[in-house]
Amino acid sequence: MGFQIANEPAADKVLDEYPFAVLMGMMLDQQYGMEHAFRGGWKVLSRFGTLDPAAIAAAEPEAFKELCSRPPAIHRFPGSMAARLQELAALVESKYDGDVTRLWTEPTTGKELFKRVQELPGFGKQKAQIFVALLAKQLGIRPDGWEEAAGDYALDGHRSVADVVDADSLSKVREYKQQKKAAAKAATTK
Repeated sequence: MGFQIANEPAADKVLDEYPFAVLMGMMLDQQYGMEHAFRGGWKVLSRFGTLDPAAIAAAEPEAFKELCSRPPAIHRFPGSMAARLQELAALVESKYDGDVTRLWTEPTTGKELFKRVQELPGFGKQKAQIFVALLAKQLGIRPDGWEEAAGDYALDGHRSVADVVDADSLSKVREYKQQKKAAAKAATTK
């Protein structure tokens, strides 16, 4: 059984076959529905013809932005996310010789993995923790200390995209996020 995050069989198949699509989905998972974010790789592949980081990084920026902006766009902010995607692809190309799996297969500890993920454009602490949890829970990438690096996202439950394995878990994660937002809003209005 493969990924079922995108809630779209063709897009989930791209996540299964192209590791860069998984990283791209995580990057796009910001102010945008998580299943839509994880369809980004599928959209880029179908329009651009490849998910090779070197090709994406080398693409003419305006043409790539237009490709990412075509409906359905890769994100609700397609222009800025197209630029960030090219930046991410360039980093993968230069630091990992275009092999995104080196990002998560070379570190020997969860702390090292977390540090590497946090170096990526658009990956702050929380997103890096979620991605470490996603790698562990969905791909079995579990270097020593990954739980500590992932924080609460390592726990069982429905806290993040790392816990999405089907449509039901997607709904439960969405409910959890809405509860957290409501609690945060209530705390600021007191």
